[in-house]
Amino acid sequence: MGKYIFRRILSLVPVLIGVSFIVFTLLYLTPGDPARMALGDQATEEAVQEFRNKEGLNDPFLVQFSRYIYKAAFHGDIGRSYVTKRPVTDEITATFPATLKLSALAVTIAILLGIPFGIISAIKQYSLFDSVTMFFALVGLSMPVFWLGLLLLLFFSVYLGWLPSSGFDTFSAMILPAVALSAQVLAIVTRMTRSSMLEVVRQDYIRTARAKGQVESKVICRHALGNALIPIITICGLQFGQLLGGAILTESIFSIPGVGRLMVEAIKMRDYPVVQGGVLYVAVAFSIVNLLVDLLYAFVDPRIKAQYR
Repeated sequence: MGKYIFRRILSLVPVLIGVSFIVFTLLYLTPGDPARMALGDQATEEAVQEFRNKEGLNDPFLVQFSRYIYKAAFHGDIGRSYVTKRPVTDEITATFPATLKLSALAVTIAILLGIPFGIISAIKQYSLFDSVTMFFALVGLSMPVFWLGLLLLLFFSVYLGWLPSSGFDTFSAMILPAVALSAQVLAIVTRMTRSSMLEVVRQDYIRTARAKGQVESKVICRHALGNALIPIITICGLQFGQLLGGAILTESIFSIPGVGRLMVEAIKMRDYPVVQGGVLYVAVAFSIVNLLVDLLYAFVDPRIKAQYR
């Protein structure tokens, strides 16, 4: 198990280098002068050139990229923000807790509701409950996050005044963004649970367990769900990884100071170090979540645990 974890962590190195190269190339080719954006339209040409020389923006592309990788690998320095002059690591560290809290809350809602709904839909296939659940799951998949977020804001904040429209400091402020962000994940988890359970409940060992007189709840929860968890865990892990880097619209709508909103502001200001650092954060977060999902397989399925040994 330890060797497997070490190999997975080691494999992050080429992934991060590749992601850095792609992002660095795209930002290098993007129109716009970050020096002019950072100093403002009133800055003189001499000040702009001094800024570009100081930040190394006049150097060739390969020189800039090599310097960035060297500082990141050997000094842990991924640059300073052109706008705030703070280290990028401090900028991301300050906004990461809000994004993590929002993503974790959204995935928790999806798991607590999606798995039971999927199980019941599989057990009662083609029933009224199954039809209604799949209808709302399709609606959840088709509904854009920004549209749902705006609807929730208008109804619960503007018309009813029950919940705050922005912020993320109190539990009441977390409800609307978490619900908006969890809608699509809830739909995906529900459909995946139903599909996986339908495949399992038709197996011979399920019929054997029922023939032996096992209680139906034990047959479903222990035998059926236990063997259907692998694809459910996979999709939950993938969705959580995507939310860690993809909650940009939700954070922007509800004014949440998260990593997604930080990257949006950095893109507007051509703050390249912050954009590059944010993308690296997303890549690392996604890779770590995938590693944890792979390790969780071993606790769910003994056959996978035997392969690690």
